[in-house]
Amino acid sequence: MKKIIFLLIATVITVSCSSEDKSWTKLFNGKNFDGFKQLNGQAPFTVENGCVVGTTVKDQPSSFMATEKEYGDFILEFECEADTSLNSGVQFRSLSTPDYDNGRVHGYQCEIDPSDRAWSGGIYDEARRGWLVTNDGDEKAKAAWNKTGWNKYRVEAIGNSIRIWLNEVNTANLLDEETSSGFIAFQIHSLYGNKPWQEGKQVKFRNIRIMTENLEANRKQGELKPLVNRVPNTLSEEEKAQGWALMFDGQTVEGWRGAHKDSFPEHGWKVENGAITVLSSKGEEAANGGDIVSREMYSAFELELEFKYSTGANSGIKYFVTESEKQKGSAYGLEYQILDDRTHPDAKLYTSFPGSRKLSSLYDLLAARNKRDNGVGQWNLARIVVRPDNHVEHWLNGFKVLEYERGSDAFRELVAGSKYAAPEYNTAGAFGEAPEGRILLQDHGDEVSFRSIKIKQLQ
Repeated sequence: MKKIIFLLIATVITVSCSSEDKSWTKLFNGKNFDGFKQLNGQAPFTVENGCVVGTTVKDQPSSFMATEKEYGDFILEFECEADTSLNSGVQFRSLSTPDYDNGRVHGYQCEIDPSDRAWSGGIYDEARRGWLVTNDGDEKAKAAWNKTGWNKYRVEAIGNSIRIWLNEVNTANLLDEETSSGFIAFQIHSLYGNKPWQEGKQVKFRNIRIMTENLEANRKQGELKPLVNRVPNTLSEEEKAQGWALMFDGQTVEGWRGAHKDSFPEHGWKVENGAITVLSSKGEEAANGGDIVSREMYSAFELELEFKYSTGANSGIKYFVTESEKQKGSAYGLEYQILDDRTHPDAKLYTSFPGSRKLSSLYDLLAARNKRDNGVGQWNLARIVVRPDNHVEHWLNGFKVLEYERGSDAFRELVAGSKYAAPEYNTAGAFGEAPEGRILLQDHGDEVSFRSIKIKQLQ
């Protein structure tokens, strides 16, 4: 009887494993690069002991060993080992076309980062939008990489949902619709400058397999990190359940009005292509349509939105706006600065706090640090967090760039040394310390677009 039970169990296990194995296809045959082509740089790829091996070469751009076939929805698994001095990645749903930067590879990248910064498992949009999902503030994800051996990755790209696991830890949970299909490619990162410690270093890949059918049934279960939704002007069911609300639906301006006005400006702003855009008036502050403000007031909240600025542009996202002052230019409030740091003179203008008028800074008060700007004409993701205890954070493209305590002695010292010490900025009490206020999008006379404006009130 025991022998029969054992045989039955063994049969079930064998059938299960066999069924699972039939769902997978080898993406790399372990012998040569049949079905692949090298793109961009000329750093060498070799096959050693069944592994794809990439070796860094000085003065070479990023080199990619890419599949000739394109893939849309899939589940990809592979193992990776890399020298701790390297940065690498695996492209997916990626493209290389003559009309895009002379054929430069661009698209989603599953990050490989064995250095101490530990961004492995994040999602970088290569040669396009930059970081989409990071490990900033996620200690579990940062600790997932094994520096002394092989690491197992799993990438699930199913519809708009992209999820990544690194050694069984979910490191990315993204909704995005930028690219629906493309090739898969293994990267040797570019190497420029005097970095002899990175020359001749290797990144290796093995056990590379892909599944393209019955994907929903094979989704990996388990704990997911918080969702990042980059589908414009939408809320996922998860976001709705968490209390997020859209402040702009991509089509109408309900919920907004002109600052110090009852209605939305009749000119100076437009809604087009899913974005709300302040039009240029050659840099004249609030001289065209003027600022717009939310009809609702907020105290503790998380605010997220995407913005895109034109060459030389100046604008801002203000919060705790009370409209208590007399109308003189832009309405007053704490400001998340939007600026073309490369060309606008404010980027070099000396204030009591150097750098505090640059992009994503707390305007005139506190400079942003270690920011990653996608540049002119590209969408950037801003996030402002105001907690019930008055702890405030500014984020740009997934990275925290500053934090402060609203109403603290240190904050009041900053205000006292800024232009906000003047009486006209304190008509509602101490500047920036109102218990609640409106969200404001600034008309500073330069073209800037906004979309995917969403907010969650915090308790």
